[in-house]
Amino acid sequence: MYTVQLTQYTKEFRYNWRLAAPVMLGMLGHTFVSFVDNIMVGQIGTAELAAVSLGNSFMFIAMSLGIGFSTAITPLVAAADAEGDAAKGKNAFKHGLFLCTVFGVLLFLMVYFAKPLMYLMKQPEEVVKLAMPYLDLVAFSLIPLVIFQAFKQCSDGLSMTKAPMYATLLANIVNIVLNYLLIFGKFGFPELGIVGAAIGTLVSRVIMLVYLWLIMKRNLKSQFYVIGIKLFTLTKEGIRRLINLGFPSALQMFFEVAIFTAAIWLSGILGKNPQAANQIALNLSTMTFMIAMGLSVAAMVRVGNQNGLRRYRELRRIAFSILFLTTILAVIFAIIFVLFNASLPKIYVDFDDAVNFNDNFEVVSIAAKLLIVAAVFQISDGIQVVILGALRGMQDVKIPTLITFIAYWMVGFPISYYLGLHTEYASAGIWMGLLAGLTTSGVLLLIRFNYLSKKLIRQKDKEQELEAA
Repeated sequence: MYTVQLTQYTKEFRYNWRLAAPVMLGMLGHTFVSFVDNIMVGQIGTAELAAVSLGNSFMFIAMSLGIGFSTAITPLVAAADAEGDAAKGKNAFKHGLFLCTVFGVLLFLMVYFAKPLMYLMKQPEEVVKLAMPYLDLVAFSLIPLVIFQAFKQCSDGLSMTKAPMYATLLANIVNIVLNYLLIFGKFGFPELGIVGAAIGTLVSRVIMLVYLWLIMKRNLKSQFYVIGIKLFTLTKEGIRRLINLGFPSALQMFFEVAIFTAAIWLSGILGKNPQAANQIALNLSTMTFMIAMGLSVAAMVRVGNQNGLRRYRELRRIAFSILFLTTILAVIFAIIFVLFNASLPKIYVDFDDAVNFNDNFEVVSIAAKLLIVAAVFQISDGIQVVILGALRGMQDVKIPTLITFIAYWMVGFPISYYLGLHTEYASAGIWMGLLAGLTTSGVLLLIRFNYLSKKLIRQKDKEQELEAA
């Protein structure tokens, strides 16, 4: 009996993977932009690597709000697609696109005018000076990035997960080429250092947006959504619904990203080398997290479809199938981090640089310890993000927002602060707080999903009993 029950979950693996894989590649593409920036900038020096980390810490907060808000589009489009109501789906996308455009501009202005805060955060002075010009250009790239997210979420809601992947892959190619030319000044181009990395990021994000729009315009299923959009013909109800779904989703992502950003700032208080090590471990763990994020989107789309059809038993089975697959992959990544914790960080620094050898050695040593902690939280991180996706598919966002706030800021951050700054654990202590927050979030969100899905099943069963009577 147990084997049969297990098969009910494992038989979904292939379809879940097929739906999630393009999303994963697209998500990894976003992370790969940072990965390339970090490796190339790391060849210049640890101060430059720390500057990119500090500048991106502001970007991470803004991106979390923008990307989190845009996720409201996916379940609405997915539900409309399941119902066969394209007009309803386009209406949801149009309101989401308008709000994402406005949000992108506001986030750019927020980051731009928040730059002076870096001088008040007890960060290394040389790092702040390097981060300032980098942040100017990268902040502006928020506008095309958040608009891209609106198109991406619509495409995902239509189960067209490959289109954003292609756009992101193209953006990565552009970013790598521009980084090589502008960071190091190759083939007659000016040597701009980390400013060159910022230019590459900005240009690649504009190209990414334009290319995705072109793909969706040419596809028979999606062209109705992206052609003839009357962007300023809006309704209060449409705006209200997107905000009610999008704002809590933005806060959920913000609470998680903000605690990782706090880890960057706390590491900066410890010094430039701990901050550079934190950036290396964060970049590596973010890449594995993007696999779970891809599965989270698959959960959001498939649960959104089943929620639209009111097939709650299937909804629950599909969600747990995706969670099972995520856990298996998380264990594999944890093993990789443990086995290669000392060698992976060496990719980011130049050990042949005799002048900076001591700094580079310290950075790698600290990063190796952080990867051990990252290995442990792979499972809880995967659980919490997939369950969040499932809950968004059910359009349940308010209680999960409260859960993420409690987990990260009432449990995780105090532990990070105390262990990181007031004990000998230092950088590792900061990451222990992250582990505590992610684990708390995963457990509480799983309890919420279990309760809500069973409640919906009971309600439908009662409705069917009354109809039969």
